[in-house]
Amino acid sequence: MANHKSALKRMRQNQKIRDRNRVARASVRTAIKKAKAAIELKDKTQAQELVKIAEVAIQKAASSGLYHKNNANRKVARLVQQAQSIA
Repeated sequence: MANHKSALKRMRQNQKIRDRNRVARASVRTAIKKAKAAIELKDKTQAQELVKIAEVAIQKAASSGLYHKNNANRKVARLVQQAQSIA
């Protein structure tokens, strides 16, 4: 347990940030799962719509520092590639 006042404050801040990041990461994962489910069902219009929503969520998470920009771009590229593979 921290003894210094600043260390205690830092622990509180870290917990707040951790909680916020967990919620954001979960929403990104949910958006990706929904898009992949639509791709699996081969529903092209819904898949495109859900991929756009997932892309926005991923880029927003990357801009807030939750994901590295290259990681976010890779996630988006793979998702779009899967969506385009629907015949």
